[in-house]
Amino acid sequence: MYRIGGISNHIHLLVDIHPTIAVSDFMKELKEYSSKWLSVNMNFPEFDGWAVSFAAFTYNVKEKQTIIDYIKNQKEHHKKVSFEEEYRSFLIENGIDIDERYFLKD
Repeated sequence: MYRIGGISNHIHLLVDIHPTIAVSDFMKELKEYSSKWLSVNMNFPEFDGWAVSFAAFTYNVKEKQTIIDYIKNQKEHHKKVSFEEEYRSFLIENGIDIDERYFLKD
């Protein structure tokens, strides 16, 4: 794990996982174990579980520090552009079709 951070409606992780580990398996375990910890931790009284879905993207190692800085500055960044606007734009820019029935639904 290189960096973790986010705001109230989403979280970013910059991780390096071995190619033999499926991203879905990684996320399943991460959500499972962190849910158990967060639900009993008094510092997170409003945590009521993770969303069912997630998004995962690869990155160029040359961009690692840029991504770390982006994650560090989520609070300030999302004062300018909402997560929903940014995510929608990112998907469109990368040619990913958006099915509105499922876009950012729990």
